[in-house]
Amino acid sequence: MELRENERIDDLELNNLKIIQNKNGFCFGMDSVLLSDFAKNVKSNAKVIDLGTGTGILPILLSAKTRASKIIGIEIQKEVADMANRSILLNNLQDKIEIVCENIKNLRNIYETNSFDVIVTNPPYKTKGTGGINELKSKLISRHEITADLEDFIAISSYLLKDQSSIYMVHRPERLVDILSIFRKYKLEPKELKLVQPSCDKAPNLVLIKATKNAKPFLKIDKPLYIYNSDGTYTEELLKYIIKYRRNTWLVKFIWWLHLLEI
Repeated sequence: MELRENERIDDLELNNLKIIQNKNGFCFGMDSVLLSDFAKNVKSNAKVIDLGTGTGILPILLSAKTRASKIIGIEIQKEVADMANRSILLNNLQDKIEIVCENIKNLRNIYETNSFDVIVTNPPYKTKGTGGINELKSKLISRHEITADLEDFIAISSYLLKDQSSIYMVHRPERLVDILSIFRKYKLEPKELKLVQPSCDKAPNLVLIKATKNAKPFLKIDKPLYIYNSDGTYTEELLKYIIKYRRNTWLVKFIWWLHLLEI
């Protein structure tokens, strides 16, 4: 596989899967890994769509963790979509995964309503004009609601999902009220919620949410995922993720991700 300037191939340590990433671009973090585990109970032969797929990490992980028959990744940035597509070819997953370069707001022109069994999404966390602004365009679009906002992601999800089917999202807890209220606005009933916390005495940094289209109200709150024990060691649950991605390069990336979350 031919690599372009500043690109590298990372071993995902799962079913011999690999991914191409640009070291100067937006590289996936543990939020995507956690989301792939949160959504891994996808039914056999399900049709899945990932809104804002980036490097294609979620489709690639879900191809190994689920029995989905088709996984489509939507990415607006042409160069990032191309990189994701080359990762699909690298893993010989072209019969199972398709990368589509498009703005999620235009998907009504491509897919009929009620077309998908599952939606996964790791949307931009920051509203436009807030937080630190990264000068690199690819990172700016990945982190900030430049090309589509939270409501755009949820509205198109409601359109694409079949009745009684679910969306799985990872986001920041400070957006939780917005997420839950917009979900209900578009008839996506929140059904499961899991918080990720640095430790039991610190506030959460991430939230994983499942919502189901036209479902009855009932929200299950899962036990939080704690990163550290009181003595500063990693928790048993977190160690499961480190073991899954156990090579030194992965451990370095993992620690870097924890640092980004200020934990």
